[in-house]
Amino acid sequence: MISEKYKNMCNTPSVIRALSVYATERGKEIGYENVFDFSLGNPSVPAPAAFDQAIRDLTEEKSSAELHGYSPNPGNPEVRRIVAESLKRRFGIDYRAEHIFMTSAAASAIAHALRCVTEPGDEVLTFAPFFPEYNPYVNQTGAVLRVVPADTKSFQINFDAFKAMLSSKVQAVLINTPNNPSGVAYSSETLKTLASIMKEAEKTYGHEIFLISDEPYREIVFEGADAPYVSSFYDNTISCYSFSKSLSVPGERIGYVAVNPAAKDAEMIVPMCVQISRGTGHNCPSSIIQMAMARCVDMTSDLRVYETNMNILYKELKELGFTVVKPGGTFYIFPKALEEDANAFCEKAKKYDLILVPSDSFGVKGYFRMAYCIDTEKVERSIPVLRKFVRECYG
Repeated sequence: MISEKYKNMCNTPSVIRALSVYATERGKEIGYENVFDFSLGNPSVPAPAAFDQAIRDLTEEKSSAELHGYSPNPGNPEVRRIVAESLKRRFGIDYRAEHIFMTSAAASAIAHALRCVTEPGDEVLTFAPFFPEYNPYVNQTGAVLRVVPADTKSFQINFDAFKAMLSSKVQAVLINTPNNPSGVAYSSETLKTLASIMKEAEKTYGHEIFLISDEPYREIVFEGADAPYVSSFYDNTISCYSFSKSLSVPGERIGYVAVNPAAKDAEMIVPMCVQISRGTGHNCPSSIIQMAMARCVDMTSDLRVYETNMNILYKELKELGFTVVKPGGTFYIFPKALEEDANAFCEKAKKYDLILVPSDSFGVKGYFRMAYCIDTEKVERSIPVLRKFVRECYG
């Protein structure tokens, strides 16, 4: 008999992916250049030339067995050392290789981090709006995800609601900054307050509460934004990083877990990740991609286009009367829909070949997400269409 659990999940596919598929199919009918697809957060800029060159160089410098064989379960030792030194150099925290576990991007990093610090029945708190895949990430560990309602004025943290939801069952708090879908970066003041509340809760309940920081957009930060490094504020932090966005290599699935050296039992967490891999089938990412990434660890793609696109859309949305918090990073913007039902709003937009993602699955009703990781030329061509949609449907 097949699993009822996973069979039932087939009835609730990702809304984002479903809209992306729709956009692709619609593009076959009218030309994809005529579909204004703001659905999927797939980087639109090329990887650095140095990354491609690193792969070419590695094929000449290394043996086939080294390039294509298994790395050790925690990852290539030299790569782990390079990652640790980069973090220490950039953020002033004494990371060493033993604090780094190489993963198949941030999703795998989060899956390992959650299993390190929770048991079945424990609670994990996250803050709306949040990435919808946090539901399976957490709930399939046996822990339970609980969502703190959003502060829709700023999309910083709703601390009153957070304090009310803390209990002895909470073992971890999962955050994402800069945030998907809002684009907001948690400020230094927000992170100081979060750390203070969590430290007090640890004393109250007599156990550690780990902060799991999901950081795939850490390098996509806009001018004037306050977007500090999360681990600098709270010792019991596990950072979950992906190079998918910073290097524009999402298909290569490369990232890491970085355990704050000051965390409780920090020396045990990477060995625990190795054991977790035995049950999840992770078994280390691609050897050649680990080595290529290590040669580009402090590089990024040319990410400037995302701020350009954000400014175009933010200005237009404000002029059209949308309520919207200006993003501090990522390549997402999260306006309030022009009617209460965001699903109805986005269905109407589809008739204009504007593909927008309704907000319900992000834990907030009445908003929509636009992923503007597309060519600026296409963003600009979308503006008259957006104006027409708003004028004809909402006066």
